[in-house]
Amino acid sequence: MNIKKRLETFRGFMSEKQIELSVIWEPDNQYYLSGFRAITYSRPIVTLISHEGTELIVPGLEEVHAAEKARVDKLYVYYEQIDMRHREVSYLDHLSRLLKKYPSGTKLGVEMEILPSSVSLYLEQFGFRLVDIGQKVVNMRAIKDEDEIERLKVAGKLSDYAIEESLKHVRAGISELEFDSYGDRLLLEIASAKYPEEIIGYENWTCSGIKRSEMPHLYSSTRKFQEGDVVIHSRQVWFNGYRAENERTFFVGQPSEKQKDLLKLAIEAQRVAMELIRPGITAREVDLASYEVFKKAGYGEYVNHRVGHGLGLSEHEEPYLRFDNELILQKGMVYTIEPGVYVPGLGGYRHSDTVILTKDGSYSITQYPREIDSLTF
Repeated sequence: MNIKKRLETFRGFMSEKQIELSVIWEPDNQYYLSGFRAITYSRPIVTLISHEGTELIVPGLEEVHAAEKARVDKLYVYYEQIDMRHREVSYLDHLSRLLKKYPSGTKLGVEMEILPSSVSLYLEQFGFRLVDIGQKVVNMRAIKDEDEIERLKVAGKLSDYAIEESLKHVRAGISELEFDSYGDRLLLEIASAKYPEEIIGYENWTCSGIKRSEMPHLYSSTRKFQEGDVVIHSRQVWFNGYRAENERTFFVGQPSEKQKDLLKLAIEAQRVAMELIRPGITAREVDLASYEVFKKAGYGEYVNHRVGHGLGLSEHEEPYLRFDNELILQKGMVYTIEPGVYVPGLGGYRHSDTVILTKDGSYSITQYPREIDSLTF
């Protein structure tokens, strides 16, 4: 990761806005700007960026980890064990000392939409003027560099392996959790063999049957597949922090003609969006073009979400492909394309693929077949 270049860009923004210090709270933003990520943040971790350097405050159990991975100039540690009670026992012990270097009235950069209100109030007690830097980080993260794109490509390929393996085991009587496990096992075996010493993870869920598939997001359960089921299987895989999303709707047994038509409609809506998305058009155009497919077929009222979201370090990232987003898309942006339609009594239908915008168009890094013949078991 080119942390140095990112910090140069971010500090240029700070200079433009006359911000002396930025407090980075959101974990993925911290990783993006420091290279450090913890498993849990129940013990607060804070990244501080000034014009002179980058500082990181971590709890004692992350001290060794941060010393190895964090690309920062100074590391401050607080402790929670009784034998260290004479040292700093809270992140606020370090933070308050560091903040006192700056006079009242100093502009302090914070992520306005993310920072807890209690921390905002704490910072305001020093007389700082809080300035939002969250949107700047969003804009920076939205444009992926070559290293990020290569990581995403690996994640996409791994997700294809996993979906293919799970789909080999579709049958009535298998539970959603069992179905997921086949892909999970192969994913971990391939990842371990092909990518030693790397960080790889996954998240997936399966919604089977008419009622469950009508709800776009549900955790996998012990429900067993039945003949006649429509099933939505969703899988995200991340490689060294970067996620690809891959979703397929499939049938257990022969679907009805209405069910076939709905999946065909969802496939067509996705095709329209994937062929349209490219630099130079707006986010809203992609969403509206996809929605128009459903609307013309008389199913507009059964569309209940945008056509896609940004993807990278986070499960969902701004900016979103929504009907009211006038953002002009740029090369290096990464999006899911996942139009869905959810009809009571007939089920839900949605494929999702991850696309990367190029100079002249886009391409998908998830490639599992999308057509009905490949998805009827």
